[in-house]
Amino acid sequence: MRIGYLVNTYPRPSHSFIRREIAALEAEGLEIHRFAMRGDAAALSDPADLAEHARTERVLEAGGQRLLAGLARQALARPARFRAALRLARRRARAGESSLARQIIYLAEGAHVAARARELGLRHIHAHFGTNSARVAAYARLLGGPGFSFTVHGPEEFDNTQPLDLGGKLGLAEFCATVSSYGRSQMYRWAAPGDWEKLRVVHCGLDLDRWTDPAPLPAGPFHMVAVGRFAEQKGFGLLIRAFALAWRRNPALRLSLVGDGELRSQIESLIATEGMGEAVRLLGWQDEAGVRAAMNAAHALVTPSFAEGLPVVIMEAMACARPVIATYIAGIPELIRPGQEGWLVPAGDAEALAETMLHAAEAGRDTLERMGASARARVTERHDIRESARRLAALFSRSTG
Repeated sequence: MRIGYLVNTYPRPSHSFIRREIAALEAEGLEIHRFAMRGDAAALSDPADLAEHARTERVLEAGGQRLLAGLARQALARPARFRAALRLARRRARAGESSLARQIIYLAEGAHVAARARELGLRHIHAHFGTNSARVAAYARLLGGPGFSFTVHGPEEFDNTQPLDLGGKLGLAEFCATVSSYGRSQMYRWAAPGDWEKLRVVHCGLDLDRWTDPAPLPAGPFHMVAVGRFAEQKGFGLLIRAFALAWRRNPALRLSLVGDGELRSQIESLIATEGMGEAVRLLGWQDEAGVRAAMNAAHALVTPSFAEGLPVVIMEAMACARPVIATYIAGIPELIRPGQEGWLVPAGDAEALAETMLHAAEAGRDTLERMGASARARVTERHDIRESARRLAALFSRSTG
């Protein structure tokens, strides 16, 4: 079975979970052709990402003239289908999904993907994220391409549900995968009742063969690590405020931040204002090996997010046998059980987060090791990428008859 995978910008350092999913599907015997609207080679350093970049067809590199010519050919060859797709483009522009000009670009990209799918013998297209990649896959289907499906992650999709027309995309799709039960519940809100059966929970997963023999907990004072984009939804500003509250009561506490983003200057300013330059380290973006090294150097992961889907970084920390301090939001409670794999705190509550940090620091090595072992067992049971790939492959097979 030959399948097309479609992502807006791919690969990215934060999209290693998609790369793992594709590799696991190929290990199951599927042939995967990678489509992206665009690439971002300058942001890549991981050899696996660079290799994936070389394997990916970037639609926009065909050039605007060629894409529009392809759309014109589709209009002449399949006028009824083209008119239906154009009517949808106008409706979505009026609804505020994007401008009509942008919808026409998506139409042209969809025409290109449909034509390439016929050339390559692709039987199905799977898009990641319910944003413009799913829209392009839908247009490809309307213009004579194969059936499609998409994975919804959150939280961005759930911040813009009506403009993104998640229910409408689901209506055109063969199925939609969500990475958590919480994500499925959000899709229920926008899906027509007759489409509820199209929603399936398929967890993101880890290649557990790469996460064997977790490192022992480090010696020294209690050290936490946080990993993610320095963006508003990740709550890193609140994390620094909470850490400052805890650090004043226990100056031995240490925190490392792995990541970067638009809020870096604010975070640096907060650290400097609190005088915590020796206690908080900013490690910048790291590849998979760097993230793992940072986790191995810590006693626990802290995830202070305001909005999430189900963070892969939590799975990675659990595979490293590290307990997790996280906010009680979205799909996170489906994975972390308080007192077993870590601690859950209310989102946006700096005082509660600070108290939990202090409690974790006082827990003792035996408690942290017990929690870490439970975390590793739970992620192994629930987030093996091979099992997720088998579930997806079965869904693809049913969708293609």
